[in-house]
Amino acid sequence: MSLCDDLLLCNFPKCRVKLSGYAWVTSCSHIFCEKHGDMEFSQSPATCPACNNTLSGRMDIARTELSPSEEQKAIILSGLRPEIVLDICSRALAFWTYQVYHERLYQQYNYSKAEQHLKQMEKLYSHQIQSKESELAGMKGEVTTMKKLLEEYKRNYSELSEKLMERNREYQKLQVQYDKLKLRSLSLANREAAANRQQGNPPRMRSSEAPSPPFFCSSPFDDARNSAFCSPLNRQEQHNAPSSRGFKIMRM
Repeated sequence: MSLCDDLLLCNFPKCRVKLSGYAWVTSCSHIFCEKHGDMEFSQSPATCPACNNTLSGRMDIARTELSPSEEQKAIILSGLRPEIVLDICSRALAFWTYQVYHERLYQQYNYSKAEQHLKQMEKLYSHQIQSKESELAGMKGEVTTMKKLLEEYKRNYSELSEKLMERNREYQKLQVQYDKLKLRSLSLANREAAANRQQGNPPRMRSSEAPSPPFFCSSPFDDARNSAFCSPLNRQEQHNAPSSRGFKIMRM
């Protein structure tokens, strides 16, 4: 803080506004803005809000003008002896130096506090960055693995596509051969039928179109000639009935 350029700040906690116009000063070398000075020093006995000292003396608290006019500057110390003027000036400079010193201590305290907070945040962020970097490395590995799998799938797909095309070509060749054989068989059958019609013979039936012979099956219990399943009643009915009832089944 410069001794000439900057203004003093209110010493009230959580205020710290730049002072201008009028201010309240105390014998314990503290200064307050007009708002907080009026609020705190209206009680009796008054107490300094900065150091909690009791201000019971008549000159322990004073309201002063921070920017006096030229007329006040010319007359405020007029008639005083030089040593008194110097004493007043030295005390005023001591008050200003005290304020500057404590403001510097306050700024250093804030700086150290902010620096500690910054170190904590840097440590936290560095830990998070390391964690994210490890996750990123893992994800890069997964991406590399997926790329390899994708290339392998592409190769397999191309191989299967080539095999499928080859099978399609083979199928088309077989289809062409089948169509030729079918046409040849139909043409031979038509010529054979035409030749048979010219000779007056009925067309020969293919083996697949020939009717199957009938298949007869009779119950073993009704067969009188089967001695293993023949009962006395069947033997008696053998004289009465010329033949047993048979079950006739025709295989289609």
